[in-house]
Amino acid sequence: MEGLLALSRGIDRVNTLIGRNASWLILLAVFVSAINAIIRKMFSISSNAWLELQWYLYGGAFMLAAAYTLLENEHIRIDIIYGRWSRRTQHWIDLLGTVFFLIPFVLLMVWLVFPSMMTSLRTHEISMNAGGLLIWPAKAILLVGFCLLLVQGISEVIKKIAVMTGRIEDVHAPFSSHEAAIREAGVMVIEDDDPAGGKDRA
Repeated sequence: MEGLLALSRGIDRVNTLIGRNASWLILLAVFVSAINAIIRKMFSISSNAWLELQWYLYGGAFMLAAAYTLLENEHIRIDIIYGRWSRRTQHWIDLLGTVFFLIPFVLLMVWLVFPSMMTSLRTHEISMNAGGLLIWPAKAILLVGFCLLLVQGISEVIKKIAVMTGRIEDVHAPFSSHEAAIREAGVMVIEDDDPAGGKDRA
C-alpha cells in the first residue's frame, strides 16, 4: 500500500503543477481576445484563426485543470443528497462512482480520441473555417486532459481506500450541505467585518 500511496502522491504533484499553471491559459486567451478586438475595430482585419486560438486556450484551461479540480474535490455534486449521508457512506459513493463511472468514461474517451487525433496529425487536418487552425492540437489537448483525469482517478481510488482503512487522514473535512451553507455564510460575515475591506466599523 505504501508504494501505491507514493504513486498517488506523485500523480497529485504532477496534476497540481499542471492544473495551477493551466490557469495562465485563461489570461492568454483574454489577451488574444483583446488584441483581436482592437485589430478588428481599428484596421477592419480579422481571422478565424484568432477565434479558434481562443477556443483552444479556453479548452486547454478546462481540460488540463480537470484533474486538479478532482484532486481538490471541487467538481460539482448533488450536495443536497450527498451531504445527508454519513462520511463512510460518502466515501463509498466516491469510491464506487470513481471506479464504475469516472474511470470507464475516461477510458472510453481516450480510446475514442486517440485514433481521431492520430488521423488528424497524419492528414494535417485543418478547420473547415476560412483561415482556421490545425485540428490535431485541439484533439491532443483533449487526449492529455483525459489521460490526466484518468491517472488522477486512480490516485483518488488509492487515497479513498487508504482513508477508509485508516492508513491516511481524510483531508476533505466532512460536513453536510447545511453545514456547508453555514460555513459559507460565516466566511461572508468575516469578509464584511474585515477592516481591510474598507468597512466603517464606527
